Amino acid sequence: MARQERAIRTRRVILEAAGAVFDEHGYTATTISMVLERAEVTKGALYFHFSSKESLAQAVLDEQVPFAAVPPQPCKLQELVDMTFVFGQRLLGNSLLKGSVRLAVDQSAPPGSDHSGPFRQWADHLVVLLERARDQGELLPTVVPRQTVELLVGAFAGIQLMSRALTDRADLAERISVLWGHVLPSIAVPGLLPGIDREPDRGARVLAALDEAGAEQVAVDASG
Repeated sequence: MARQERAIRTRRVILEAAGAVFDEHGYTATTISMVLERAEVTKGALYFHFSSKESLAQAVLDEQVPFAAVPPQPCKLQELVDMTFVFGQRLLGNSLLKGSVRLAVDQSAPPGSDHSGPFRQWADHLVVLLERARDQGELLPTVVPRQTVELLVGAFAGIQLMSRALTDRADLAERISVLWGHVLPSIAVPGLLPGIDREPDRGARVLAALDEAGAEQVAVDASG
């Protein structure tokens, strides 16, 4: 068990180091040696988990969607909004997520890497959430969940790239807020709009609540 836990930790260290290097240098300029130096692991340890730079890049690409996990909300549109803000907040400081996002749009990455993976995973995940919102009567009758989600995923990808280019993502939360200000009135029933929180600090507040809940759980476990 201890060996298995150590292997899991080592894999994570490698992924985080790879994410940082891919984010800083792109796929083509990144080398295995650079990842090894950043991760401070042996070549054998890296190749135990990843057979090549391409497989390492694919693993980094596959890490995106879990970073948007948020607590369930009675209003599913609020939950959807929260996911975008939390993802944006994590993108400010998480090197693995930054690397995954860069690889998703890096035209120099190898054809063998599934660039469409993150986009498809996002769309499939969000469609389920939007269909629940529809079933709860939160959506206008004209809304087609798949079309709306694909528009949202594309728009979100675009504004985060623009934010990175202009301000190194410092204004990303504000841009997400503006995005929702335009999208929500076109998909949500009017009565819901005043109650949906799309303030720019929404992601920071949701993450703070998650951290607090996690600390409380640790305390409960320790006392038990």
